Amino acid sequence: MANYCPLCNSTHISAYFSNKDAEYLSCSQCDLVFTPETFHLSDVDEKSRYDSHQNNPKDLGYRAFLSQVLNPVLDYIQPNSKGLDFGSGPGPTLSVMFEEQGYKVDLFDKFYANDQVVFDRKYDFITATEVVEHLAKPGDELNSLYSMLNTNGVLAVMTKMIHNEIDFKSWYYKDDPTHICFFSQTTMKYLARMWGSNIEFYGNDVVLFFK
Repeated sequence: MANYCPLCNSTHISAYFSNKDAEYLSCSQCDLVFTPETFHLSDVDEKSRYDSHQNNPKDLGYRAFLSQVLNPVLDYIQPNSKGLDFGSGPGPTLSVMFEEQGYKVDLFDKFYANDQVVFDRKYDFITATEVVEHLAKPGDELNSLYSMLNTNGVLAVMTKMIHNEIDFKSWYYKDDPTHICFFSQTTMKYLARMWGSNIEFYGNDVVLFFK
């Protein structure tokens, strides 16, 4: 068993669920559910799965999906705001949607846009859509993103969050082997407290942190 939580570093972890594919642990401090490193894919195998994704800016269904993040962020950012799409994937689309609204957006993706320069910059908004569940070290990476926000900046996260109505045993979201950590609203509130951030939830899947 892993001996600490990859989000908050707590050692107060316990068994949560296991099946033939993986075991899952739960942290009592931040409520993160995660798989130990022994179950993580290699970078080669992980990238091969992402290569099969067919994300396309012309896909109206995909645009509608991403609008769940776009629209709340647009309510809070000023003209000429600069953004970062963290985990932009093989077919960047959310950045295109922001650029259509007149905003400049940088990209970062460890496989498709590995531009380390972005981590030396400051942003008015940062989006992380369907990416935090893939992070082996979510605490380090999310703390880094939050530190990159300007004052009054917005960090927008989209991920399928665990809630009481989910039967984890049959939950499809855990069955993707690249999904290695799972957040709940309690987890997001923990991050907000740690950062001293205001927080707003939009539906079951989207959360905005305000610096």
